[in-house]
Amino acid sequence: MSERTILLTGVNGQVGFELARTLQGLGRVVAVDRSRLDLGDLDQVRRVVRELKPSLIVNPAAYTAVDKAETDVDAAMRANGEAPGVLAEEAKRVGAALVHYSTDYVFDGTKEGAYVEEDAVNPQNVYGKSKLAGEQAIAASGCDHLIFRTSWVYGTRGKNFLLTMLRLGAERDELSVVADQIGAPTWSVTIAALTANVLAQSVAAGDGWWAEKSGVYHLTAGGSTSWHGFAQAIFELSALEKRPEVKPIPASAYPTPAIRPANSRMSGARLREVFGLEAPDWRDALSLCLAR
Repeated sequence: MSERTILLTGVNGQVGFELARTLQGLGRVVAVDRSRLDLGDLDQVRRVVRELKPSLIVNPAAYTAVDKAETDVDAAMRANGEAPGVLAEEAKRVGAALVHYSTDYVFDGTKEGAYVEEDAVNPQNVYGKSKLAGEQAIAASGCDHLIFRTSWVYGTRGKNFLLTMLRLGAERDELSVVADQIGAPTWSVTIAALTANVLAQSVAAGDGWWAEKSGVYHLTAGGSTSWHGFAQAIFELSALEKRPEVKPIPASAYPTPAIRPANSRMSGARLREVFGLEAPDWRDALSLCLAR
């Protein structure tokens, strides 16, 4: 039996970079960056899938500039909404399954507790609307799929809150950070490791697995904190010689073009029940990330 081919997009991104490592052993990984597969070029997306004929497509690539998306609506919608739909259609055509990543921003953040997969979606910014459009297009295609909603993604590469804090912390004595938005900072390595574990289960199970398991799952670190709490933990656990003072401020004191949900907590119960997997607590993962 020939080795199955896995098409991995966005290999230079935070999650894509880690997936290129964790997916080894599950098949022949063909990892492409934006120069070889640009989600803004739908014809190219179709062409790459048809030429490669993968048995699995893993798509962490996305338009992630949340504030810029408010004015760059067409580009965000094409990359996050239309392109995943095209990937799903082409996956269906070649008999492939699709793994895709979505976001806490599909919710409006007004719920008291942690969001579950069945909760009503109501994105409040263009980025969230574009990611929801991608989810809906994938579901409508009828292809075998897993959509993992994650939140507050960070790692040791790219642009993210962790790297911004470390840079600013080295430059300044005092930082003001939003304290009234709650979520689960999620390490890119956690996302890649859990994805690979789920896909290993699919290989072991064989026929019928995808039909039974297809759908949306929340995949975030355990526990929750505020951006202010996240910043404090970064400085407590980091090797910076001098730590800045981190002052809590309300989101209203730091206005951004895109509205962020006040509550981004998402329950990992379904991931645990269906796949027997649980993400580590956000603080434990952060400690491991900084130790690297």
